[in-house]
Amino acid sequence: MHLRGVFPPIPTPFSRDAVDHRALAANIEKWMRTPLAGLVVLGSNGEAPLLEDDEADAVLATAREHIPSGRPMIAGTGRESTGATIAATRRAAALGADVVLVRTPSYFKNVMTGDAFVRHFTAVADASPVRVLLYHVTVYTGVNLLPDAVERLAGHANIIGMKESTSDVTQVADLIARVPPGFVVLAGSATTFFANMSAGASGAVLALAAVLPDICVDIFELVQRGRHEDALSLQRAITPLAKLLGPLHGVAALKYALDRIGYVGGPARPPLGATPPDAQKKISEELARVNALVRMKADAAPNANVTTL
Repeated sequence: MHLRGVFPPIPTPFSRDAVDHRALAANIEKWMRTPLAGLVVLGSNGEAPLLEDDEADAVLATAREHIPSGRPMIAGTGRESTGATIAATRRAAALGADVVLVRTPSYFKNVMTGDAFVRHFTAVADASPVRVLLYHVTVYTGVNLLPDAVERLAGHANIIGMKESTSDVTQVADLIARVPPGFVVLAGSATTFFANMSAGASGAVLALAAVLPDICVDIFELVQRGRHEDALSLQRAITPLAKLLGPLHGVAALKYALDRIGYVGGPARPPLGATPPDAQKKISEELARVNALVRMKADAAPNANVTTL
């Protein structure tokens, strides 16, 4: 499975607290007209922990119907128990997932050691009908999947990589140095996207890519071409918005931004609340600023293949 490039973890739209499948399909069709490599469905920004299993399965079925076969559908299947994770993984595979993204269990934090993670992910990978990506997201789980454990897991034939959402670039670089060639490391933070790509990441899973797909893909391509100054310029341009939609305000802010640009974001599912008015104002201002810069550059270089600022 080719997993280089940029993948957004797409939000799950709701209407009256039920999944809005029509909006989900419409959003996916729009994303599929962009240069994104594929989509992550039921990731953290898909509010996966807030969906029941039957809802999650229905979301995957709708997504697969609208994601072309040539573009990977990565399905989040992490649960707290190993057995529930295996069951969710098998259901996702049956519904057409190309790869599963499995987060670290985290409820019993004090005993979630490297050995515990190796046991868990090994059992899931042994049972999975499709390839497995590890998912490390300390900001939500509060546990750390360290390079030592990843190095051990990277030898499993069915574990092909991981989404590394830490902002610790040193840890990412250490991880990349330890894993075998071909092991996919996908950056999970838009604020450190350029740094992680420069450290050797294979691509990224970025919430911001749902809002700015072309620019995020441009950063990826610029690094691949060795145009690091241009990539850094784009990184600086998107970082304020990335912070607003990520660490500062999260899922609800991402959905608000999507509503502003013509997608269906809609409300976050309780207990998540709406984005505060002052944050909405800042997001709208940042969207306008980034769009103005892109238009200015496009007018200056209408035949350029890659957006630069």
